[in-house]
Amino acid sequence: MRTIFVTAVLLIPSVRGEPVKSVDALVEAVAAGGRIEVAEGLFELKQPLRLGAGTQLVGAGRGKTVITAAAGWKADPKTLPDPETNHAKFDKSGYLLRLADKAEKVSVSSMTLTGPAMHGAIYGWANDAVEIRDLLIEDFMYAGIRTYKTSNARIHDCEFVDTGGRWERGAPGTKGGITGGGIFVIWISDSVIFNNRFRRTREGPEHNFYGIKGRQGKRLRIHHNTIEVNFSIEFPFENDEDIEIDHNVLSGTVSIPKHAGGPVPESGRTFRIHHNLFRDTYSIEFVRNGVEIDHNLFDFDVSKDHGNLISAFGKAPAAGPVRMHNNLIRNPGRGVIWMNEPYAGLEFVHNEVRCETTATPRTEGLFGFNSKSDFATYVIADNIIECRGTPRPLFRNDESAGSTVRNNRLTGITDEERYGNPQGDGSPGLEAPLAFDCGVDGETRVEGWKVKERE
Repeated sequence: MRTIFVTAVLLIPSVRGEPVKSVDALVEAVAAGGRIEVAEGLFELKQPLRLGAGTQLVGAGRGKTVITAAAGWKADPKTLPDPETNHAKFDKSGYLLRLADKAEKVSVSSMTLTGPAMHGAIYGWANDAVEIRDLLIEDFMYAGIRTYKTSNARIHDCEFVDTGGRWERGAPGTKGGITGGGIFVIWISDSVIFNNRFRRTREGPEHNFYGIKGRQGKRLRIHHNTIEVNFSIEFPFENDEDIEIDHNVLSGTVSIPKHAGGPVPESGRTFRIHHNLFRDTYSIEFVRNGVEIDHNLFDFDVSKDHGNLISAFGKAPAAGPVRMHNNLIRNPGRGVIWMNEPYAGLEFVHNEVRCETTATPRTEGLFGFNSKSDFATYVIADNIIECRGTPRPLFRNDESAGSTVRNNRLTGITDEERYGNPQGDGSPGLEAPLAFDCGVDGETRVEGWKVKERE
């Protein structure tokens, strides 16, 4: 495979002594394909750079090789928001890099992509074996990376800064809208997203963007990311299968709701959420069937008690199940779980919950379930639950006392007469100490209730 070296005007020549001194030369090299090494410089494109099968676009490093849009090229903001899952109606002209349709084995690495007047940095449709790594993707209207029907992708070691916004439906100020994402993947399978950082530097709801946003994932792993935006991960609506979310630092919500909870795949699991550090009391947006939530630290500030750890707003009954075990939960705000819809098959076992008096202060029950839920299938057992300061009930209604409640060590809980809580032989609390590294390159260490940044 041949290698082509590209450099901007008046910058260092390539090691072959054949410097290419114009953006036109870059476009020509990419059209030819193969491995293309781009030296330091600012490259201002006049139209999307189309990457064909097997193309490897390699820069000299973040902040060294910078690809952006020329002053005369601006995407049409009126085409946003678009139908998020209707590929035929997307405006594909507003992305700096365009992966050729169905192109395989394309890679982009080691550069900065920026374009405040562009919809996004990279767009691709029906691509296989794509690798996107070591990029700084900064300042776009709607999305950093946007893919549709992708398989065997690797997106890693990138930084996303201000890569999206919120677009209202209808007149300005009307309720509702669509929010972009740093990574927006639709129908993704057999892929990994890891070691990425997501940051927002601008104030105001119009600058909200989601970290990782998706519509249907299958056999997808999202791990060791640091996501510092208000919605960290969103996979709602579609039928998901074996999505693993682990070892991330999450400053915002993980949203996974589906009408009536959705089908449970043959594997038995839609999502497994484990070994993450959650920092916001509105942590998980539900309801979904076939979920396991385990070995996480939910660590919340008592002054920010706005959410339930798990919140579900639907109306259709959901069959479950969800199993939540071996988590540490500190200061869960309004409560641990609140679900508007009836639900079945809930296990909450071997967790530890510590509640201090919150700013409001919150006094409602820690668990709020629909009174028509199938409580015969609920098990709340072997937990340590402590309310230090302001006492609180375990449940928000009497019907919830139909759950199996046993062998919990309860302190500061005011409604034990409802359910009895017989003691058993096993030890309440975690089955083993909680200890793990999470975030980009494992930069954050969790040891029990303690969190520290690695040097």
